Amino acid sequence: MTRPSTSSVGLILLLIGYAAAGAETDVRHRGVRSSACQEHTNLHNRLDVVEKKVEDTVEKLEAEMAALLDAIEAPKWRSLLDNAGNTAVDILGDPGRKVSN
Repeated sequence: MTRPSTSSVGLILLLIGYAAAGAETDVRHRGVRSSACQEHTNLHNRLDVVEKKVEDTVEKLEAEMAALLDAIEAPKWRSLLDNAGNTAVDILGDPGRKVSN
């Protein structure tokens, strides 16, 4: 009786292990999976850029709003406001009609 070589025993064990493990559950090719992962990563990178731009825009708008509020509360505009916070000039009303104080 002849002894099988070590390489043929290893090959048989490898085939048995592959058969026992079953087929790969994800039938897509690795290249397709890699491509999908890359697209997913690219999408997240683009979303990060959009998020950063939105945050920067919000910060700029907050700064502009603060500057506008400071300008409205400046002394030269104070005369248009009475103590109750009502305006002396109705900018939305009839332009020919004056508001009396």
